[in-house]
Amino acid sequence: MRCVGGVVAAGYLLAAGSFVGVDSAVAFDGAGGHDLDRYLLFDASEQHTSRFLLFSGFDLWRNGGSAHGGLLWSPGGLAREGFTLKLLVAGGLYRYNSAGVTVTGRYALTSAMAGWRFKGNGLDVTLFAGPDFQTHRLTPDDLGNKLRGDHIGLRVGGDFWYQPNAAYMTTVSVSFSTIGLNYWTRAAGGWHALGLLWIGPEVMALGGDRYHQFRAGMHVTGLRTWMFEWSGGFGYVRDSDDRDGLYGRFGLLTKL
Repeated sequence: MRCVGGVVAAGYLLAAGSFVGVDSAVAFDGAGGHDLDRYLLFDASEQHTSRFLLFSGFDLWRNGGSAHGGLLWSPGGLAREGFTLKLLVAGGLYRYNSAGVTVTGRYALTSAMAGWRFKGNGLDVTLFAGPDFQTHRLTPDDLGNKLRGDHIGLRVGGDFWYQPNAAYMTTVSVSFSTIGLNYWTRAAGGWHALGLLWIGPEVMALGGDRYHQFRAGMHVTGLRTWMFEWSGGFGYVRDSDDRDGLYGRFGLLTKL
């Protein structure tokens, strides 16, 4: 039997994240992921007024999918050092093999994380931690899967964003949960293309105690239309069950 802790890690941050470049669980983070407070923070015209960031997105590959939404609140302003709070809700489904039987899992999660943002010289770092609530329903039921049922755990993580100039950025995000001992990591670089958006490569690694997944692809981040900002990504995915294919993800956010 394969444990699906890694699936949840992906679903979370692509429920968390990841939603990419914006922060951050079997699917594929953001709500994740998740640099949820990242690539917008260098807009000086808004740094004194924007305190809330609302985000949503979804992530898909052939063995699962997730959708997420949430809120980032920085009482001192999104562009300033200080306290920040992330609230996330997510859900999705995944498939895995157990004793020759294909099991379909459905999950939902909620997480509330308090953190602190540090800033300086183009560098932006946020560290956070908080409770993680998850529920998993399996069809057919898999009594050997320790993720079945309801769980309460702790999630910790961090987002790193470095922008040495107006043309280039690099970001790293990590998230770990005590539920299934799952992890989610993402690294990406980008160039500011046409003065409109960030574009560049991304790699992700995620998993748990018996499951691991690797992704490599391209991302587009920060395309603005009216009061909204869009992000997306696609690429190749392979996991420790010897499955591979393509992944795609989409994110939308707005600041208030």
